[in-house]
Amino acid sequence: MKTSVDTVTTTFDSPLGLIRLAASAQGLWGVWFEEHDDSPDASHWAPDPNHALLQQASRQLGDYFAGQRRQFDLPLDLSAGTPFQQSVWRALLDIPFGQTCSYGTVSSAIGKPSAVRAVGGAIGRNPLSIVVPCHRVIGANGALTGYSGGMQRKVALLQLEGRL
Repeated sequence: MKTSVDTVTTTFDSPLGLIRLAASAQGLWGVWFEEHDDSPDASHWAPDPNHALLQQASRQLGDYFAGQRRQFDLPLDLSAGTPFQQSVWRALLDIPFGQTCSYGTVSSAIGKPSAVRAVGGAIGRNPLSIVVPCHRVIGANGALTGYSGGMQRKVALLQLEGRL
């Protein structure tokens, strides 16, 4: 994962555990749970709890967890991904609050219906957990599938959204 030299970071204490937020000059760049698979090393990022975008993201996440927000309104920096990954992450933004879809549906949405496995890989590398709602993607048979933030968190997020 490419990191920007101007990355700033802070943490947000959510009901599901500590979340690391990261921002670049282009927008919100990362949202990872503390034990998130594949989260980058943040030790070289400048801590900045007063950064305006990080404060805005923290407020919106707080509203989301309080059941007062269904959609995020934040500038996003998707530059950490390849063009293919970015197309998948943008497609995830179209999944409405409280709804789920399959990996195949996402594959079709990006015009690559046979790329289901690659779409799954891109979803697993989504750096903007919750904000880019990868937790809303399930198996074609309706089964809950992996989540880089932990399966118990995926279940909790879908319950919060009234899906389970």
